[in-house]
Amino acid sequence: MNKEDTGGLYSFYQITTQPGSGPPLHIHETADEAFFVNAGTYEFEVGGVTEVIPTGTVIFGPRGVPHRFRNIGEEPGQLLVIATPGGVENFFIGLSKLVADGPPDWDKMAELARSNEMQGFRPPPGTHGGLGGPPLGVRAGGSRA
Repeated sequence: MNKEDTGGLYSFYQITTQPGSGPPLHIHETADEAFFVNAGTYEFEVGGVTEVIPTGTVIFGPRGVPHRFRNIGEEPGQLLVIATPGGVENFFIGLSKLVADGPPDWDKMAELARSNEMQGFRPPPGTHGGLGGPPLGVRAGGSRA
């Protein structure tokens, strides 16, 4: 579901990643994200804290906090993501076009990030970003990962 489907309130989408893959460190300036690990095992870094997050776990990435994830399993992994407010999916639509013919041009990726209210792919110097919300990994139902 994209932001148009929800009146701009949120986006809900699926991300499938190959073993060893995931985005570099980045910051969403205006969107919070919640990730549900539907398949696989991921390493998440949020606000400088890194944890291994297994299937069945939810992790929160608050706006303004540097984060990244990587599929550390041996099979493709799958994340279900809710982002609020909606619109984060526009970055992924643009990204899919940039990588369609091979490795991306990092300058174009950085411009795409800026146009989608993301700070490059690295936090600015001196940014530490605190965690907000629940502990990094919380299983569906609320138990700690």
